[in-house]
Amino acid sequence: MRVAHDLLHDYQHQITDLTLVTGSKGTFDVEVDGEMLFSKRTSGRHAKPGEVLALFRDRIVRGAPVYER
Repeated sequence: MRVAHDLLHDYQHQITDLTLVTGSKGTFDVEVDGEMLFSKRTSGRHAKPGEVLALFRDRIVRGAPVYER
C-alpha cells in the first residue's frame, strides 16, 4: 500500500486512474499503461523502499514536477 500512497501523493496531478488488484502467492507487479515497471515474480525479490516510485518517475513522468509534500 505504501507504493500506491507514494505514487498518488507525488503524482496526483499526473495519475488519472489507479487500480490495486489482489493476487496470490505474494504477487507484486506494478504496471502503468500496459508497461511493467516492477515484478516481484520476475525479479525474485521485494521492491526496495522508493524503488517503484523512482521507476515511475524515470520511465513514465520524467521531468514532471512532484506534488509538494
